[in-house]
Amino acid sequence: MQTYPYIWNYLPLVLQILVALGLACGMVGVSFLVGKHKNSRTKAGPYECGMDPVGDARGRFTVRFYMVAMLFILFDVEAVFMLPWAVIFRRLPAITGSKMFGFWEMLVYLGFVAVGLFYVWKKGILDWSTDKGDL
Repeated sequence: MQTYPYIWNYLPLVLQILVALGLACGMVGVSFLVGKHKNSRTKAGPYECGMDPVGDARGRFTVRFYMVAMLFILFDVEAVFMLPWAVIFRRLPAITGSKMFGFWEMLVYLGFVAVGLFYVWKKGILDWSTDKGDL
């Protein structure tokens, strides 16, 4: 039996990276060669959701904007925590020794998430109609 140097274990990874880079460069190159090149003032201008941009791009945002962004990330991460639980849900009785432990555990977790959402809702963080900021 012939043994290979350890570095050969990385060959599939290197090949995958080379194929990905080649594919990306190939698509950009073919797009550049085949695509139409009609530059105009309209194409060179900034595009923001079909509306002409007004004002400075460095305008101030209210704290509420950042609070909603952080809350989105927080609740998104909390939703991701439920995925591993769902994957092993049927095996939880064998792991924990209790038939309903996994169910009650997730119910308590979702209760904490619901209390947090209720708190945010009652504080009015999600109510944009009362915002006096300069968004």
